[in-house]
Amino acid sequence: MSGTGRKHLVRDFNHFITCYLCRGYLIKPTTVTECLHTFCKSCIVQHFEESNDCPKCGIQVHETNPLEMLRLDNTLEEIIFKLVPGLREKEEQQELEFWRKNQPKENGQENLRCPRFGVPDAGGDAGDGGGNEADGAGDDDYHRSDPQIAICLDCLRNTGPSGESTVTDLMKRFIRCSSRVTVGTIKKFLSLKLKLPSSYELDVLCNGEIMGRDHTLEFIYMTRWRLHGENTYPMVLEYRPRIDFG
Repeated sequence: MSGTGRKHLVRDFNHFITCYLCRGYLIKPTTVTECLHTFCKSCIVQHFEESNDCPKCGIQVHETNPLEMLRLDNTLEEIIFKLVPGLREKEEQQELEFWRKNQPKENGQENLRCPRFGVPDAGGDAGDGGGNEADGAGDDDYHRSDPQIAICLDCLRNTGPSGESTVTDLMKRFIRCSSRVTVGTIKKFLSLKLKLPSSYELDVLCNGEIMGRDHTLEFIYMTRWRLHGENTYPMVLEYRPRIDFG
């Protein structure tokens, strides 16, 4: 690099890495998908308890549930941690202190597990047991930290050759799950709940269009559901026995 190249200071980037609400560095940066403005997760969640509008530009994010239009930006978080010396360590320490103060004591001992950073229990060994503990914590997450979406699963009233419905309604049609769930997973869920044989195939539709197995719920919501202005929340997916057009 040329010796005459300008050196940039962290403050040169403050406009891009600070929160409009708290004026501090973005912690768990969270973007509003309607306008692409980014805030600290805790700041924007607290703001949406009082308003459905973006605090920066004023656009209405969602009529009833603006939290559905938030997405974590893990890439930006890593960039900020690399730009600002000591910020990651400070946040880890503050989060550990929070859990130290707020988690209940079990059997007279403090449980100092921090869910985000995987800090081992106070009574645990530092050897192999600690490593297995951390791995187990990751397995137990079940995508709960993913952005969530609520959907309604409706049965299309298809009838077979005998004139009887070949699939039925779910007892509970409304579910909440990770927005990264695919249509293939939804089909497995339906087969399990409806007790269908493993060879039985289903179609899943949105607005009358058959969705591919690898489509995620977020992709369907962004490209199929919300494009229809008359559609309300939650997103409705319909299912029926697979129709072979071949």
